[in-house]
Formats: sequence, C-alpha cells, structure tokens
Amino acid sequence: MRRIIANAAGAIVIVIALCTPVRAQMPGFGAPTTPAERAFVDQHRDQWSQLTPEQRDTVLQNYRRWQKMSPLERGAAQRSFQEFRRLPPEERQQALEALHRWRSLPEARREELRQAYGRFRQLPPERREQIIRRYQRFQQLPPQQRQRVMNNYRRWQQMTPDERREIRRRMNQQQGNPNRPKRRRWWWQLR
Repeated sequence: MRRIIANAAGAIVIVIALCTPVRAQMPGFGAPTTPAERAFVDQHRDQWSQLTPEQRDTVLQNYRRWQKMSPLERGAAQRSFQEFRRLPPEERQQALEALHRWRSLPEARREELRQAYGRFRQLPPERREQIIRRYQRFQQLPPQQRQRVMNNYRRWQQMTPDERREIRRRMNQQQGNPNRPKRRRWWWQLR
C-alpha cells in the first residue's frame, strides 16, 4: 500500500508537469526560443505540427522544467510516469481528478499541504504506517460515521486546551479508570 501511495504521489508530480496551466500572455507563446528548444521541436516535428499553440506552450514549459532537472530527478520522474501508466484506468482517473482538485486550491493551501507532507515524510516509518492504517480504517467507515468523526474532529480543533483536558478527564472517568493512558482516538466517540 505504501508503494502505491508513493508511486501515486510521484505520478501526480509528473501529471502536474504535464498539465501545467497555460500562460497565454507570455512572450514566445507556443514557439521555441532557444537552439535546444528548436532542436527538440525538429526532433518531434510530426507531433509538434498537430498541437495547438496552447499545447505547444505547455510542451515547451515542461521541456524547460525537464532541462533544469538533475539526472536523479529525471530518473524519478520517468519511473513515476511509468508507474502512472501502469495504473488501472480507474486509478489513473482518480489521480487526474486529485490533480484537478489540487490545482483548484489556493496557493497558500497548497503550500500548507506541501509542508504537512514534508512533516509526514520526516516521521519514522512505523509512525507513517500507523497513520496510513488509521486513514484506511477511516475510509472504510460508512459515510455517516465518517462525517460524525470529521465533525467531532473540527469541534476538537476549536476547543481551548482547558476544554480538551476536561473532555479527556470525562472520557477516562466514563471508562472507569481515571489513571488509564490517554486513548489516541477518543474524539471519535464525542457526540
């Protein structure tokens, strides 16, 4: 499962590169501007001639990004793209839909998510596995129960530290053992 998630994330990076929004107002829109770009276009003349100006610009933007990548980054991008191509059609479609949702987010939210993903990647492997398992269990809940969990989580986020301590204390009392270690999923049970 972890491999699939990592590969899907890599595939999304490739898809992001392939689906970059067009900047029509940029100079040289859809036209090669360097000798290397002209050589690239000449090498793929048949395909190039079938592209719209917007598609040509996207190809050139991606080519420029590719040129700036290190050999290691290029290898990772190629492997990710191959993995994406091997996904079943429905998973590829899900990845593309996720990309569309990602691109529709404000840049500030995307940066927030990049930072959160960076923190996740820094966690010890066993902690990452634990988080993935919990997420999988959450995904398997019926929709109404998932919604209740999310509502409870939002309520928890809005509580003050004192309110949270009080909830923990009450939960421990309800379970009959005030010295019991804190449960990590207690907020699932809030009503």
